[in-house]
Amino acid sequence: MSNGFVARSLDEVRFWSRIMKEHSLFLRLGFPVDATELINEANYFYALFDGIEKRAQAFTAKADPEQIKRFNTEVHQAASMIWGFKRKVLGLILHCKLLGGNNFPLLVDHTSREAAYFRNRLEELNLGRLEPIPDAIIDENVFFLRIMADHAKFIGHLLDPSERKLVEQAREFSHDFDQLLFQAIDLDSMRPQSQTIPLLDQFLDQNRVSVKSLRDFKKTARDLIEACRIKSVIHPLLADHVFREAERFLEIIDMFERALTGKKSVSKC
Repeated sequence: MSNGFVARSLDEVRFWSRIMKEHSLFLRLGFPVDATELINEANYFYALFDGIEKRAQAFTAKADPEQIKRFNTEVHQAASMIWGFKRKVLGLILHCKLLGGNNFPLLVDHTSREAAYFRNRLEELNLGRLEPIPDAIIDENVFFLRIMADHAKFIGHLLDPSERKLVEQAREFSHDFDQLLFQAIDLDSMRPQSQTIPLLDQFLDQNRVSVKSLRDFKKTARDLIEACRIKSVIHPLLADHVFREAERFLEIIDMFERALTGKKSVSKC
């Protein structure tokens, strides 16, 4: 293990532990008031991941790799636990055993997919089995394109219907990312023959353009929500949450671009 392992592990834990913490808050806010057991569980996970986030921030890049490996194992267990909680909640909603509240089933499933992603990444890091770049490019994009498509759908449903312009923009983004996801799935099914540098480079370039547009839309929506300038039921933290995930996707696209072709990062432009 190396300093690269430490830096990558801490980056993943710092980012995703905050996401998991916020998921706990959003789920809690969406539960009906009489679902006290679920509310208490959500509070437990909020505190758990808040503690993990703070501990991750306290580590430095010079930390002992073996210590980080043990930390990853502990966080992996926490990610598995919150994944199980989210799947339980999804089952309760779909079997009509949790009535009321405003947690969309797709939102609960969405958050559980992110928990599974986080858990799997920690396992890969500890085992030293990160995917080769061509495979990682396709798999990461399939995952994140679906996440971005979900975000557009959530935004469209949580904006007030009278915000017609913004609702229509969200629908357009939803359609765009559904199409990009289908293209990514096609590229996936064609591998390894599809894993040529020209095809993967074009794949990344195309996705970057759309993700940048969605990122900018999310930033505008976040700023308007924080300034109380639009009508919605979107929590300001949720608006910032989805913006940060778009930023994360752009960082990953740039990382792949550099690894694939040596091109300079352009997503921050």
